[in-house]
Amino acid sequence: MKLLSVFTLSVSAIFLISCGNKKTENPNLKGKWHAELDLGGDLLPFEIGFIQNGEKWTMEAYHAEEILTFDEVAVTGDSIKVTMGTFDAEIRAKIMENGLIEGIFTKNYATNYFVPFKAKKTEKNRFEVTEKPTADFSGKWKTEFLEADGDVYPAVGIFTQKGDKITGTFLTKLGDYRYLEGNVSGNSFYLSTFDGNHLFLFSGELQADGSVTGRFRSGPKSKETFQAIRDENFELPDAFSLNYLKEGYDTFSFTFPDVNGNPVSNQDEKFKDKVVLVQIFGTWCPNCVDETKFLGPWYEKNKDRGIEIIGLAFESKPEFDYASTRVKKTIDRLNANYTFLIAGVSDKEKASEALPALNEVLAFPTLIYMDKKGKVRKIHTGFTGPGTGDYYDRWVAEHEAIVKELVEE
Repeated sequence: MKLLSVFTLSVSAIFLISCGNKKTENPNLKGKWHAELDLGGDLLPFEIGFIQNGEKWTMEAYHAEEILTFDEVAVTGDSIKVTMGTFDAEIRAKIMENGLIEGIFTKNYATNYFVPFKAKKTEKNRFEVTEKPTADFSGKWKTEFLEADGDVYPAVGIFTQKGDKITGTFLTKLGDYRYLEGNVSGNSFYLSTFDGNHLFLFSGELQADGSVTGRFRSGPKSKETFQAIRDENFELPDAFSLNYLKEGYDTFSFTFPDVNGNPVSNQDEKFKDKVVLVQIFGTWCPNCVDETKFLGPWYEKNKDRGIEIIGLAFESKPEFDYASTRVKKTIDRLNANYTFLIAGVSDKEKASEALPALNEVLAFPTLIYMDKKGKVRKIHTGFTGPGTGDYYDRWVAEHEAIVKELVEE
């Protein structure tokens, strides 16, 4: 089923025109909705809920065991605008006379990025199930993704299936695709997620030889294919082996402005004789947000042990005021009260130039562990978020062990 053609050139009519500026209770808005984003040829479904407390509205998005809460929701007349948490992105829509919500999802930092959005007030399967499942995809899958340019990268597929419901994720050496949820119909699975900035849609079909062939959509433009086979013993390269300092370096130094424009160096007195973690990240990056959600409260519990964290933000636009605003919002929303510096733009090559001692910036995020003497001891590339289950627990244990060793030296 396609979304209405009104989304082509008349997008502005949907979210700029309202039936007036008067605020309304909109009682019909409350409750659960089945939402869809039109990627052009494929629909990405997910479930949302609108909650009202007095005049304040909140939208929730549901993915497996995760509930994402977006509390900046403006309801004016029949118009709705949802600011997507820490991301510079929005849903702008209208409540139509037929009871549907129709509009667009847009990334404010991207040029002409508009994805048609529609929601219907109903509770149903995320994906249509037309036949009883004939395959069980539970377990671990060795996966290879093929990009449009011919490049191949490995991943681990981790799935749990109960009847026609399936959850899990794909973990690559640079990060994971967060909490995926979907359905199994016949010998095929369908998975999706929407975190407020990233649109991931997967489908896979079981072949006669037991392998899976599939498709991956990331937003309206990126299209990849993948092949997977069952392999409970497959592991990705060690995330601590991918990044290193160039020959001749065992430490590195940098100076960047903080969110108020004041220059800060990791050589400053605040960081001397302390274990310092340097986080390469961006507010636009879902794995970075997950890592920051962990590091924020972790820092509050551990800073008195002689630990500091410096977040180096590489943002979507080069303007300092823009980057600073995005980082300040992230600090506030994620309760991440460690040091954040504005280091550059969200380009791996430029980030590598900003940190010349590092072999290269392979992934956002990357976490660098420095001992009390300023020597780099470990570098973890990417992040295995909570959606990866045991992999996340393993990373937390490794992280705690590394820090313990550095603190006690």
